[in-house]
Amino acid sequence: MTSRSGTDRLRAAGRPFLAGVAAVLVVAATSPAAAAADLYDVSYLWSRSLSGVEEYRDRVDDVLGPEVAGSLQVVAKGDLFGLVYAYRGDRYDARRVARIHTRLLQSQGLEASAAVPSEDWTETGKAPEEPDLEAAIEAYIGRLRLEGRIKDDERTAWSVYDFTTDEKLVSINEDEPFEAASMVKLFVAAAFFCKVEKGELIYGSKSRRQMERAIQHSSNDAANWLLRRIGGPRAAERVLKRAYPGIFRDTRIVEYIPRGGRTYRNQASPHDYSRFLYAVWNDDICGAREIRRLMALPGPDRIVAGVESIPLSTRIYNKTGSTARICGDVGILIAKGPDGRRYPYTVIGIIEKERRARNYTDWIRSRGEVIRNVSGIIYNDIKSRHDFY
Repeated sequence: MTSRSGTDRLRAAGRPFLAGVAAVLVVAATSPAAAAADLYDVSYLWSRSLSGVEEYRDRVDDVLGPEVAGSLQVVAKGDLFGLVYAYRGDRYDARRVARIHTRLLQSQGLEASAAVPSEDWTETGKAPEEPDLEAAIEAYIGRLRLEGRIKDDERTAWSVYDFTTDEKLVSINEDEPFEAASMVKLFVAAAFFCKVEKGELIYGSKSRRQMERAIQHSSNDAANWLLRRIGGPRAAERVLKRAYPGIFRDTRIVEYIPRGGRTYRNQASPHDYSRFLYAVWNDDICGAREIRRLMALPGPDRIVAGVESIPLSTRIYNKTGSTARICGDVGILIAKGPDGRRYPYTVIGIIEKERRARNYTDWIRSRGEVIRNVSGIIYNDIKSRHDFY
C-alpha cells in the first residue's frame, strides 16, 4: 500500500481542509468573536509525562501533516503536560476542526481531539525538575497496546528502586503475583544458603558448580539438584518465609522445573524481587555476597545488552526468566557518572501472557526488546535525576 502524507489524508476525508482552515483563520481574525477574544484551540492529549506527550506529538504530526504541525504546542498546566493546536478560532469552527482531526487520528489508533477555550498556554520544551518516570513507562506501554505490539491477554509489571536516594521510583503492578520462570532460581539459591548458614548443607566445589550452572547458565537440572538438597520446592519456600517473611510475601515455590522448562506454577511478585535485591545489595540475606557474584557472571540480560543509551561502563547483576508465557529480567544496575561515582538502582520488568505464545522465539525476542526499551527510559531518568551525562 502506498503511504500518503498528512495533507493527502486530510483531502481524502471529504473536504478541502487546508483551504478551509485558511478561510476560517481570516474570518476569525476579523470577526466580532475574535475581537472579543472569545477564541478556541484544539486539544489532543494531557498527561503527567512530558516525554509521553512529546512522543504523541510526533505521531499527531505524521497524521495531520506539516501545516498543522507548525502550530502544535506542548504546553504545561499545573502538574500536567498537554498537546494543543493553537487554532484561535471561534467555537463553531474549532469544533469542526476537532471533528475532522478526530476522524483522522482515530483511524490511526490515536485519541479524539476536542475544542477548548484559548488560554495563554505555558509552552515548554524542558523536562520537569522531577521527571515522572512511572508515567513515562505507562505512556510507552500504553502506546504499544494501541499499536497492537502488546496484546490484550498480556500484562506487564515494572519496579525501579534508586539506592542512591533510597527511593522507589516505579511501582506498576508490583504486588501482583506473576509466574516466576527461571527468576525463581535466585530464591532457590537464597534458600540453599540459608541451609548452609545453619550448618545443614555444605557449599563446596560441587554445589558451587551447580549454583553457577543454575544462575549463570540457567540450568534447570542444576536448579532441581539444589532443590533436592534443600528438601524440595515447598521446603525451599518454607525456609525463605520462616527466615525472611517480610521479603517473600507473594512467593510460591511448588514445583521442580519440568523437562523442557515449562514451569508455570512457581510464582512471585515484582515487589518480592525488589525486596530481595535490596537485601542482597545490603548484605541482609544469607549468601548475599555470593549471590551478587553469581548474578554478575557473564550471561544473557534484557536490561543492558542492546540498550544503546546505556554505556558499557554500567555494571549489571541480573537473572532472566523465559517461558512461552513470560518474559522477564530482574537485576541491579550500577551507572557510572563522569566523576567516577557509582549510582546503583534496581530494574524489574516482566511481561506475562495468559496463553502460550504460538511462536516462542519471536515472542520472547519482541518482549525482550520492550524490556530493553523501558530500561533505556529508566537509565535516562537516573542520569537526569543525578545530573550526569
